Amino acid sequence: MKKLNLFILLAMLAGIAQSQTSGTSFTGQNKTKNNYISTGMPILQIAPDAVSSALGDAGAASTPDANSAHWNVAKFVQAEGKGGITTTYTPWLRKLGVTDMNLFYLGGYYKINNRHAVGASLTYFSLGSLQCTDWEGNDRGTYKPNEFALDVSYSLLVADGLSIGASFRYLRSDLTNGMDISTDGSASGATTKAAQMGAADIGIYYQKEIDAQNEFAVGGFISNLGGKLSYSDDDTQKEFLPTNLRLGARYTYHVDPYNKINVLFDINKLLVPTPPINDSTKNKYYANRAEYNMTSAMKGVFQSFYDAPGGFKEEMQELMLSFGAEYWYSDMFAVRLGYFYENKYKGGRQYLSVGAGIRYNVFGFDFSYLIPTTTISNNPLTNTVRISLSVDFGVKRSLKRD
Repeated sequence: MKKLNLFILLAMLAGIAQSQTSGTSFTGQNKTKNNYISTGMPILQIAPDAVSSALGDAGAASTPDANSAHWNVAKFVQAEGKGGITTTYTPWLRKLGVTDMNLFYLGGYYKINNRHAVGASLTYFSLGSLQCTDWEGNDRGTYKPNEFALDVSYSLLVADGLSIGASFRYLRSDLTNGMDISTDGSASGATTKAAQMGAADIGIYYQKEIDAQNEFAVGGFISNLGGKLSYSDDDTQKEFLPTNLRLGARYTYHVDPYNKINVLFDINKLLVPTPPINDSTKNKYYANRAEYNMTSAMKGVFQSFYDAPGGFKEEMQELMLSFGAEYWYSDMFAVRLGYFYENKYKGGRQYLSVGAGIRYNVFGFDFSYLIPTTTISNNPLTNTVRISLSVDFGVKRSLKRD
């Protein structure tokens, strides 16, 4: 259990959010300023599994599996097995010596028949146990901040190799356990509350075997479509959900009956508007913070494509890129390598990821490791090992091939 000032806690949570979200910049008067696109519940953007996290967070068109609820729900119906379950444990901020902050993920799917599949997943983020004080050092009690997302999904095969999917998600973010806060350090102030919201995902996926050696797949996925989160009685200070557009492709080459290689590429963009710029030159679309706060979530989705102060060039800088390569031997042993890139003016997350996987009969074990490639790493998962365990029903693997 940690002792922490209440207001330091709130600042720390904001910092975690900033480290996981994209940013935007404005260049003027010979200087560049960062203006990060912050959202509520940034944990929804974190790769929950050790497979795609080892592939640089590429997953829109990756091989369908039990983790598809996060990457593209349309893939479920084209999974190899009849069903599957996966769980992942991710330690948080271990590089800073934190020992009780963790991310847990549980997901699964079931194919009703060759055309219909259902799935579900649970993401739970624990910020540990915190002993909080106010500005004057008065004890404000022990708090256990946490966030979770619970979703159910449906996937439909509409044509040979083409499937669509949708999911509904319930979100709850409880960061302060209903404590009273104020901006001036007084004992009373605005009453905080757990933010709750419903959200939806929609996806499309297509895969095709060109011949015995070559296969390709493409996918598109929009996640976390919903309203805005409110953490206090002041509903003018609502947070955007991390609504995200993900487009991806995969190419698979079967070297021989025992060896194959997957190459993956994803493009991501947050569908969240750019905040006001604190500069003498005003943002064309948001002249002040009040106007930005009143922007609806759906309006923000459309404006996110054209409201960057730097125009088209800056809109392109808001794209996040993921590259991944995966080698499989006999569908039993895998090694993975990936790279994630975010523009230095948009948050600057740039890192390599490596990992491996083992499949035996219906059981699977995967791990991944994140290595920053910039001098200053702002990713809380730096040098962190992620571990996933899975069970694939209806799939049996052996070294003997037909």
